[in-house]
Amino acid sequence: MVDSTTGGVPVFPGCQDGQVTARLVPDAPESGLDDEQLAAVTAPRGPVCVLAGAGTGKTRTITRRIAHLVRTGHVASGQVLAVTFTARAAGEMRTRLRTLGVAGVQARTFHAAALRQLRYFWPRVIGGDQWQLLEGKLRIVGQAAARAKAGTDAASLRDLAGEIEWAKATLVTAEGYPAAVAKLRRDTPGPAEQVATVYAGYEELKNRAELLDFDDLLLHVAGALEEHGAVAEEFRDRYRCFVVDEYQDVTPLQQRVLDAWLGERDDLTVVGDANQTIYTFAGASPRYLLDFPRRFPEAAVVRLQRDYRSTPQVVAAANTLIGSARGRVAGSRLQLVGQLPPGPEPDFSEHDDEPAEAAAVAAQIKRLVADGTPAAEIAVLFRINAQSEVYEQALTEVGVPYQVRGGERFFSRPEVRRAMTVLRSAGSGRPDDGTPLVDAVRAVLAPVGLTPEPPGGAAQRAQWESLLAIVELAEELVAVEPEADLRRFTAELETRADAAHPPTVQGVTLASLHAAKGLEWDVVFLVGLVDGTLPIQHADGDDEAIEEERRLLYVGITRARRRLALSWALSRQPGGPRRRRRSRFLYGLIPEEHAASRIANGSSRGGPRPRCRVCGSPLMGADALKMRRCADCPSDVDVELLDRLRGWRSEEAKEQQVPAYVVFTDATLTAIAEQRPADNAALVRIPGIGARKLDRYGPAVLALVTDPDVSDS
Repeated sequence: MVDSTTGGVPVFPGCQDGQVTARLVPDAPESGLDDEQLAAVTAPRGPVCVLAGAGTGKTRTITRRIAHLVRTGHVASGQVLAVTFTARAAGEMRTRLRTLGVAGVQARTFHAAALRQLRYFWPRVIGGDQWQLLEGKLRIVGQAAARAKAGTDAASLRDLAGEIEWAKATLVTAEGYPAAVAKLRRDTPGPAEQVATVYAGYEELKNRAELLDFDDLLLHVAGALEEHGAVAEEFRDRYRCFVVDEYQDVTPLQQRVLDAWLGERDDLTVVGDANQTIYTFAGASPRYLLDFPRRFPEAAVVRLQRDYRSTPQVVAAANTLIGSARGRVAGSRLQLVGQLPPGPEPDFSEHDDEPAEAAAVAAQIKRLVADGTPAAEIAVLFRINAQSEVYEQALTEVGVPYQVRGGERFFSRPEVRRAMTVLRSAGSGRPDDGTPLVDAVRAVLAPVGLTPEPPGGAAQRAQWESLLAIVELAEELVAVEPEADLRRFTAELETRADAAHPPTVQGVTLASLHAAKGLEWDVVFLVGLVDGTLPIQHADGDDEAIEEERRLLYVGITRARRRLALSWALSRQPGGPRRRRRSRFLYGLIPEEHAASRIANGSSRGGPRPRCRVCGSPLMGADALKMRRCADCPSDVDVELLDRLRGWRSEEAKEQQVPAYVVFTDATLTAIAEQRPADNAALVRIPGIGARKLDRYGPAVLALVTDPDVSDS
């Protein structure tokens, strides 16, 4: 049987779309499963690919499959190696297997499994005393950075360490690093040659000290199995069956280890959902999941689409969002079918500014808690950690306890503490010279990392965002106290810091969307949904990056069990210009009749939902938004202008030594040739043209639009 929605790969019998009745088999571990889960559990020996949507019971399915294989005598429990990506997930897998009466299965993370294997094989493969495991690499990275005259502050070192981890995870050597990042157009935490020097120095210092980092565990295990036949034979005699959870998140290095484990065998079950791939910045790649049926043409492919986590209303929102996705990953999308009783429709709300948005969310949470919803069953999810401060403040003001997951509270962050120290010193050490407060704050914070533009590295960018949030607090204070100075602002910060440090308790979860992966709550608030934040500004102009941002919102939506609220603010601070646009991902999600849509009278302060400039219908999809017309409506493209734009793009691409689409995609060029923008304001209204591309290409593009002869000069 072939399923066209999986790209023509075979689908195991019994897992056709549209079946919603459950078939129960009396004998555990096959009992209590729906048809698709049962098909995955009982699939015969050999390669099995389980495409498991959010909330479809993937952990239940794969643990039942392991139990089924053991109980039917296919494999002994001690011959099964199951790997996943977090110790928590591995622990849950072991617990469920014990409940099923299956003991002895090795369920571990990739790194924990590799460490165990390397310790066992070390005497034969390397000999001598075993090298110690390096728990944290910042000290050695710092030494290498100092040698290379790179930045050695904490944020720079975290970025360099992360970049080394990415390189090793993607099998990029120090020598090959500059060429690799140039080919990928990757943002780097410094000049590529300098980062490569730090990388090489780190490896030299680490090896001289006879230390191993976590990536070395995988590299050494792969090397041992690839180069030592006796070691490989012993390992493969011990482990006969492999299961990999969250397969969409494997890196090239992890895939190399898995290949070394397997050898020529194919007794492998993988589970994943390519549309939940959100870690490509760290080296993860969904291509191994997508290519699995090509590598194993005889593989059984089972699709789990019945969502047992969320209400049909939440599921419908998730389906709508991911239904607009583009690219190869989108081709594997799963159409989830909600199995729970109906619940409330998702709520959408627009606010004047971020403090107003946070206050409204906090008020709703207080009502929910008063009505009986446990605070621990509520989450506020945002794109970047710097967004947490305003919600910490708002929840503190209404007396609702909270916890920040995956990061420190705002006023506990090192860069924030350092900023408060320099602001306190500046405020007490000089008289007021009349400099406006916001300008003074920017000037004081410049030496500690507040640059005019965000830096390239993730850790440096996170630090920069925290400092920018402090500037925004100054703007907020000036809006209500125009005469406030540095001394008054410092006092305000200290008051906020004191209020935001209640005892640690179980409360509302504040978390970034990345930190929320794998978790779920009864009620989820998705906040700050504006273009420039989600999708993040530095993703603009990169179609693959934009699609990953869409998947990040998809992960956020599918964390909600019963209630889902999505909100955005038109300005950062009270009284500020309301110029923000709600996230492009919300088009198609907000019902026509919803108050936040404001389509009937076009009075939304965030702007009415875009409509086709030809027929007036609401626009759906990224290309339609770029063109400002429906795909089926006639084009009024200026053919000569389009030719000039293509010629100019070709020259730019050659000069930069990049593919042409990196400059502008075909859809963006066509949109320019149709809309013929006359100034920067009109040009930047075309989706895909962000601030960076406007600065770099705006003058040349506008010259081509307004002067037909410019391309010949």
